[in-house]
Order: sequence, then C-alpha cells, then structure tokens
Amino acid sequence: MTTHEIVAKLWNLCNVLRDDGITYHQYVTELTYILFLKMAKETGTEKDIPAHCRWDVLAGKSGIELKHVYRRILTELGESGTGRVREIYHDAVSNIDEPKNLEKIITSINALDWYSAQEEGLGNLYEGLLEKNANEKKSGAGQYFTPRVLIDVMVRLMKPQPGERCNDPACGTFGFMIAADRYVRDHNDDYFKLGEDAAVFQKKQAFTGCELVPDTHRLALMNAMLHGIEGEILQADTLSTAGKTMKGYDLVLTNPPFGTKKGGERASRDDFAFATSNKQLNFLQHIYRSLKLGGRAAVVLPDNVLFADGDGARIRADLMDKCNLHTVLRLPTGIFYAQGVKTNVLFFVRGQNDKGNTKEVWFYDLRTNMPSFGKTNPLKKDHFAQFEAAYEAADRRAVQDERWSVFTREEIKAKADSLDLGLIRDESLLEYDELPDPIESGEECIAQLEEAVDLMKSVVRELQSLTGREAN
Repeated sequence: MTTHEIVAKLWNLCNVLRDDGITYHQYVTELTYILFLKMAKETGTEKDIPAHCRWDVLAGKSGIELKHVYRRILTELGESGTGRVREIYHDAVSNIDEPKNLEKIITSINALDWYSAQEEGLGNLYEGLLEKNANEKKSGAGQYFTPRVLIDVMVRLMKPQPGERCNDPACGTFGFMIAADRYVRDHNDDYFKLGEDAAVFQKKQAFTGCELVPDTHRLALMNAMLHGIEGEILQADTLSTAGKTMKGYDLVLTNPPFGTKKGGERASRDDFAFATSNKQLNFLQHIYRSLKLGGRAAVVLPDNVLFADGDGARIRADLMDKCNLHTVLRLPTGIFYAQGVKTNVLFFVRGQNDKGNTKEVWFYDLRTNMPSFGKTNPLKKDHFAQFEAAYEAADRRAVQDERWSVFTREEIKAKADSLDLGLIRDESLLEYDELPDPIESGEECIAQLEEAVDLMKSVVRELQSLTGREAN
C-alpha cells in the first residue's frame, strides 16, 4: 500500500465523523492525536509516553469506556507529558462525541499497512494529509498552506547550508522548514557527511518557526517530529513583543498571513520603525530586521505590499536600503486557496551596512498570459524552469526572455518606490489604437446581417416550394 493510498483511506474516514459535526480541520487535528500514539508504537519510540497512555491501551477499549480512556489520555499527555509530547497535546480536546465513530477510526488505523507507510516515510504520510486538508476548500486550511512546488522552488534557489539558522516567522504546518531540512539532508548524505556536533545542530537548532494559531501550531509540531526536526516552534504572535527575540538568522523562508491586524490595530512591536496595521508590511519589517548581516530571505507577499503608499513606500525604501532586493517573482493567480489574490516572491540579502544596498531589481513575470491554475490544472515544477534559469544565470543581462526585466534603484525611486513593475503586455487585452475603426466595423456588421437575412429568405422560399405553400 502506497502513502497516497493510505492518505486516501485516512481522509475518507472523515465521512464517519460528519454526523458528529466535525470539520475537516478538526478531523486532521483529531487524527494528529490518534496517529501520534500509533506512530510512536510502530517506530518504537513510546518511551516518552506513560504505559497507560499508549496505543495498545487505547486500541483495547470500546464503547463508552474507549471514549473516556481517550479523553483521559489527551488530558494527561497535555498536562504531564514531557517535551514535544506535552506540546502536541497541550489543551487537547476531542470533538468526537459518538464512541462508535472513535472506535471505527482506531480500528481502521490499526488495519492499515504500517510497514509500507514507514518504508515511504511517516512524515510524507502526514504531509499528504495536510495537503489534502489544504486542497479541501471547506476546511479553510489553504490560507496557511503554500503549494509544495512553490516551496521547493524557493528552497532550491536559497540553497540552505549546514550550520545555518533558518526560520519561518509564520510557519503554518512547518512546510518551508521541512523542505529546507530535506534539501540539506539530500546534499549531505542525510547528515552522515557532517560531524556529530554538526548533525545535532541540524536536528535541534537549524530549523525554527513561530505560529500564532494553536491547532495549526500543533500540526507543525507533529510534522516536525515525524521529519526528525527538534528545533523550537513557538506558539506566539511574531508581530508582538515575542517576535523581538527572533533574530540573527542566516535564512528566512515564509508566506505570512494576508490581511490586517484585528480591528485595524497596529503591531505591538516597539522596534519597528514604521507603524502600520498592514500585516504583510509588518512581517516584511520583521523579516529583514531578523536577518544577520549577509543573511538572505525569500518571502511570499501580496501585490499591495509592492504599491501601498505612505508607510508602505517608506518600508520598501528601508528594505532596499538595508538589503539588496535583487529579484521579484510575479506569481500566477489561482495557486492559493484565496482565489484572485495576486502574490509575489521577494528575494533579498541583508547588506553589511544600512544604506544603498539595492542597485537594481530584476522582475520575472510568471503571471501574464499564463493559464488558470487550480485543482484541474495544478502548478508544476516545469512552470518555474525558465524563471530558475534566469535567476541563476551567470549574466542576467544575457538572458533572452520577455518575462525577465530589470529596473534601476533610480527608476524605482522615480516611481515613488513602487515595485508594481515587470509585468509584460497582456495578450488578452487590446490597445485602443489597435481597435478597428467603429464606422467600418458597423458597416461590416450591417453587410453580414443583410447577407444572413437574404440567406434565410432563400431557405424559406425553397421550403415553400417543396410544401406547395405560398408566401403570405
């Protein structure tokens, strides 16, 4: 049984819970509680779980007793567990009210081919569930789930290295950091090429994050654990004072949440130079301030960040002063859950000083004249091939690609520091001077209509002659 098949079976169990009024997102959270116990048993890592809270105890119960034992386990692990176990079960509450439904899920999970699942990687299985949840519109999870193909592109171009401190300040289910960890593992023989101390650093310190939403934070913890990552994942608001401690990073990869602060309030950070209620602009300030000198970042941001005036313009100017904003990728529409939202990836490097680091900005338009992406036409690696080639070209000016353009810092300044640039001509739109002469068009339409009327008249006459009927 493949991981894909197991994911499909686990996901279909959600149908069992509909009568309990459980949402897709609640279901994934519930699965996390249950799967953790099962996976701990299958991998021989139950040492951190008290004997009376383990899978075999849960699987040996039924009916009302099962419901009571399950809820007791959740409470006890959340209050008395240690390390990551306690974090995952912190304030855990079951939404399953019907004991038969709970029994059905546990029985079904027990019957799965766990040997095959381990062979393919339990982390891959869990990521498959998260992706399934994100692609289900009713779950609302797509708001924090970045398409894996985009994550992989950003990671490949950023090339995380052993010994680097990597962070995602709005980490969702921890997808960026898991991809970064996978990249470093793939290029270092699963860390066997590194010394013991270096390998420990990668597992325990290299990859960190912060997530505001408690249930999403729980999914991130589980995802990290299944991928062998033990770095700190804070449950906090990066835009609050908690975010002030997040700094000195070699690499930041992230897709911050869209929208404004609740009630339009400003971020409660006294270290931000520019006060605004725009979340993305505040995250942008946080990110370039969190980088060490020479640190780099790739950040997904909506269009409004590129052209917002007032503090928006001042933040962009500050960014281009403190960092070399060398590349902006204009992303296609339809790749996120929030349809119609236009997004970009900003690539930048923190300078050695705080002034004049950006000399020019290269733009790649992957939006204009692109197909509509979605479930039926998913975004694929191949769609980024030309962009990656342009990005990594030894001589960017030698690249022959109409989607690839450059603007100097002076040209950007002349446009009030707007970065809403680099889009090519939309072939679906007609220029005014290319429109046909209205008089000629009108005369042509009249001629075509008259021809059509004459044709219809001849058809009617022919039918009349065949039936012997005369015209009125």
